[in-house]
Amino acid sequence: MNPLKRAVEYKGSAEFSRAELVGILAFSLRLMDVKAAKKLIAEGIEGGVIEERNGKLIVRTELLEESEQPQNLLGEMVVHIARTLGWTEIEVMEGIKAMRERYGDLDERILAYLFGMEKGVDMSRFKDLLEL
Repeated sequence: MNPLKRAVEYKGSAEFSRAELVGILAFSLRLMDVKAAKKLIAEGIEGGVIEERNGKLIVRTELLEESEQPQNLLGEMVVHIARTLGWTEIEVMEGIKAMRERYGDLDERILAYLFGMEKGVDMSRFKDLLEL
């Protein structure tokens, strides 16, 4: 989930002071350090997701929801691995399920990432999309 959306849910309001938003992101929710929280806020203001009015920051939650359209990350990873290796998607899914025996009850997206890495597939484009 988007850190700004989590901060809004935590506070119960979309209106923050700058220090309050940094504090919630860095200390209350422990999602990031202070420097990363300040950078996220600056990027949010620049991108229009956060509006600055009268010294207050207003998180535009409607824009957060649009940017968080559900993605089928597992499906994308399986197709990417299959095309790179010249396998079928079913073979890749069987390989991922076999990894479950080795790594236990991890999320399938993480198993798919590990499977691709193990097979030598460049999985760098998925690294930041995984919620670790």
